[in-house]
Amino acid sequence: MTDPTTVTLDVTDGVALVTVNRPEVRNAINAQVQADLAAALDEVRRDDAVGAVVFTGAGDRAFAAGADIGQLRNYDMHTGLAGSMGRLYDTVEQFEKPTIAAVNGYALGGGCELSMACDIRIASERACFGLPETTLSVLPGAGGTQRLARLVGVGLAIDMILTARTLTADEALTAGLATYVVPAEDLLDKAREVAASIIAKGPVAVRLATTVIRAGMDADQHTGQVIERLAQSLLYTTADKSEGAAAFLAKRTPEWSGR
Repeated sequence: MTDPTTVTLDVTDGVALVTVNRPEVRNAINAQVQADLAAALDEVRRDDAVGAVVFTGAGDRAFAAGADIGQLRNYDMHTGLAGSMGRLYDTVEQFEKPTIAAVNGYALGGGCELSMACDIRIASERACFGLPETTLSVLPGAGGTQRLARLVGVGLAIDMILTARTLTADEALTAGLATYVVPAEDLLDKAREVAASIIAKGPVAVRLATTVIRAGMDADQHTGQVIERLAQSLLYTTADKSEGAAAFLAKRTPEWSGR
């Protein structure tokens, strides 16, 4: 079970809202938060009622303002090799259900890396994205160097990491780091709206589409298209494919079975 003092989990209408709950330190991500995020994901994975996951931060100042610097002082080579935060974010990236980051303020360091591990990033107008680790003579070590370059391009990623510059919400939208920008008061409503739109689609198709896109990013186009055809062939055998076609022709809402 998650510890509500660091991470809260609320499930409503098929959407799991996972909130980093340390507003007094701008939702800094320490070892306990990492453990509680992992526990929340385990709960969500087992809950068949959940169709999508939204991550956010408590309060209106920060999504998550990076790692806990108090703990960083004690990190050594073994901490880096263990890569606990990076492994957690790999789990988020590969999660079986769609993930959305609702970025309500500062998303810096490990917070920015968490948002990049999600499938979709929705930013409030007050959001701010950055990877300032070089200021502390370390680098973004939880997937930041790799995911940022894939999202915004190598040139901008190098500039952001080497200079520690941050992007406003609008700049992030232009760069491809944010998917939507909305007024702060509309952030969670927009996240739930996007989640509901995803949940309304065929669940097997949604899961395979995400898998194919991510696998194709690490392959040449021909290999990616082979993976795409194999996934499509599998979908053609599902009950949901038949239900989707039947519902469309009958002009009714489909009833997905997840098979």
